[in-house]
Amino acid sequence: MFDNNSNNGERRPRPRFHRDGEQLPRPHFHREGEQLSRPHFHREGEESSRPRFSRDSEERRPSRPYGKPKRNNGLYSDRKQQNNRQQHEDPTKPIRLNKFLANAGICSRREADDFIQAGVITVNGQVVDNLGVKVLPTDEVRFHDQPVRRERKVYILLNKPKNTVTTTDDPQERHTVIDIVRSACAERIYPVGRLDRNTTGVLLLTNDGDLAAKLTHPKFHKKKIYAVTLDKELDEVDEAIIRAGVVLDDERIMPDALEFPKGDRKHIGLEIHSGQNRVVRRIFEKVGYKVVNLDRVSFAGLTKKNVGRGKWRFLTPKEVAFLQMGQF
Repeated sequence: MFDNNSNNGERRPRPRFHRDGEQLPRPHFHREGEQLSRPHFHREGEESSRPRFSRDSEERRPSRPYGKPKRNNGLYSDRKQQNNRQQHEDPTKPIRLNKFLANAGICSRREADDFIQAGVITVNGQVVDNLGVKVLPTDEVRFHDQPVRRERKVYILLNKPKNTVTTTDDPQERHTVIDIVRSACAERIYPVGRLDRNTTGVLLLTNDGDLAAKLTHPKFHKKKIYAVTLDKELDEVDEAIIRAGVVLDDERIMPDALEFPKGDRKHIGLEIHSGQNRVVRRIFEKVGYKVVNLDRVSFAGLTKKNVGRGKWRFLTPKEVAFLQMGQF
């Protein structure tokens, strides 16, 4: 046993290295009495830097040149990678004329049908006035004798703030989500689905009509997760009613999950895939509760992580690929 109270009650520090009664600092490396700093790698007495990988004593893998990125990571920006993919579209694959016009940002598909029937669209110099016509990406399409050029696809995730209308144009001149992202791109983009004026959270904006249709159609069962704050605690009886399903517009709406993440029954995490209008607020109103605050924290696998309220970012190519493949 050591006597910690010896030497007049003071504890002597234990030396790290001791030789012949002399206290010495302990070296990092020792060879034939000579104190040396320990090398990172040692081979036949030669001091050298340690390689990144070694299969045997003679063969070494060269280190990666400084500044060279791994494959495509960091080689191109997300926007440039999206542009590169779009430039390599199959020029032999025909698409409907109304879709071609919508992809070019001229109008919606429904409006394009009206323009086609009005005879203001020409394809390769010929007037086209019947619906269902398909064109190739290489065809010359003109609208009112002006050439139509296809737009690149744009995908933007917005963390929607309160007091913002989810529309491209508001007759009452209220603040819209388009006003927030107006500087993001020159293309004509629009919100996918809707959020109430005072509902916050994840909102996708794009000019990709195919993806928008897929994300808004109920058969794809995309999941949405909401953080709900009620005006009072949710009673256990009412919780059971909600879990069993609430009938709205002759459809039984049943949540995929209902939890209490903050430990009280006033703050609720709700996972649902229904696409009905104001579905979350109407569910709780059906059993006598008022939703004080509603925030969508996830939509089709997209989250608002690292995106502040009222801020936006472009989707990564990986996120776009997952959405297009339906991996929600």
